[in-house]
Amino acid sequence: MNWKVLLTLLLIVAACSPTVGGPLAVTSPAVPGGPSPAASALASSIPSPGSLISSTPPPSSAPTVPVASAAPTAIAARSIDLVVYLLRRGRLVPVQLQVPATLAVARAAMTALLAGPTPAESAAPSSLATLIPGGTQLLDIALANGVAVVDLTGQFESGGAGASMFGRLAQVVYTLTQFPSVTGVTFRLDGQPVTSFSGEGIVLTGPSIRADYRDFLPVIFLDRPAWGGTLPNPARVSGLANVFEAQFVAEIVASDGTVLAQRAVSAACGNGCWGTFDVTIPYQVDQVEPGWVTVYDLSAKDGTRQNGSSYPVTLTPGG
Repeated sequence: MNWKVLLTLLLIVAACSPTVGGPLAVTSPAVPGGPSPAASALASSIPSPGSLISSTPPPSSAPTVPVASAAPTAIAARSIDLVVYLLRRGRLVPVQLQVPATLAVARAAMTALLAGPTPAESAAPSSLATLIPGGTQLLDIALANGVAVVDLTGQFESGGAGASMFGRLAQVVYTLTQFPSVTGVTFRLDGQPVTSFSGEGIVLTGPSIRADYRDFLPVIFLDRPAWGGTLPNPARVSGLANVFEAQFVAEIVASDGTVLAQRAVSAACGNGCWGTFDVTIPYQVDQVEPGWVTVYDLSAKDGTRQNGSSYPVTLTPGG
């Protein structure tokens, strides 16, 4: 063969061959055991801990989820537990509920609070209620130096008088200060700072704190566990009390009324002052089942029960 013809054929073959990394290069297979594209996308959709207020985490905060646990993690992350403060017989009650997973937990808690009790919660025997007027909307919420600034529509100030006005403020303050980073609350209505609330002339010159609204607490205020929550085992029972000699009783009760555990509790202060309490109570059940946490004190006159409160909870076997 003529050498010129041979050289031409060699050049044609080289031009038609694929180059490494070029348009015709074959994509390398995934590394065995590594995350698939679907798992990586799933991981980026799960929020990580962040601001109480912001509803969108920074892109770099998305955790990596192993392929084997991607689906269970996604299911668990779809909801979170929060507490809102409603009223029962005119006294504040912490009520646990589930909301869609979010980093903006303060905003989510306020939204749930403004929605009020469900029909089942408001019906007897629960009889949970709210003093916040229907139609009140959350315009904005921000956190600065430990103070939550909550902006509500003017409807929040409408209707009611006296105790009703103080009670609705108490609901907001207790709901937002459930978060350790929130120590107080200031209010705005339709974007304007509030220093005198309602026709009652309630003065709000500084941040409102929980102690401002203790008139809305039962004398034994069970703050945790919340109404409708799951009770760990052993149970942690905490709150505030203002009872004779700071003494009262806490019980874990089965749904049939059987007392599973009982504990004498001493608050940090009594006889006309509010004292904290925080006790651990082990109890025995063989399976997850409904039950109650009950608190009460005994009359100094005749030893009968008084000042009782009971919260429905879900009991759990010990670890």
